Amino acid sequence: MGDTGGRPPVSPDRPTEPKATAPMPRLALYSLAVCVLAVVAAVVSFVQGSWLIGVVWVLLTGLSSNMTWYYVRRGRADKPAAS
Repeated sequence: MGDTGGRPPVSPDRPTEPKATAPMPRLALYSLAVCVLAVVAAVVSFVQGSWLIGVVWVLLTGLSSNMTWYYVRRGRADKPAAS
């Protein structure tokens, strides 16, 4: 708790600048592809009647979507620090 990841704190008196849209980091794109493929696999499993395998695919979808958001947010946070 309290770990800022080595980033300097934002000064409250300085207005925040609008963030430019940066390209997605590569790991975010990979995890997004895994998320989409896991959704397709879950749908196929449920349609075929394999509900237990479908639940596993749904859990993998949740994990990969969280990874996607993490890498996107980390990429946005690191971009202003690099420039």
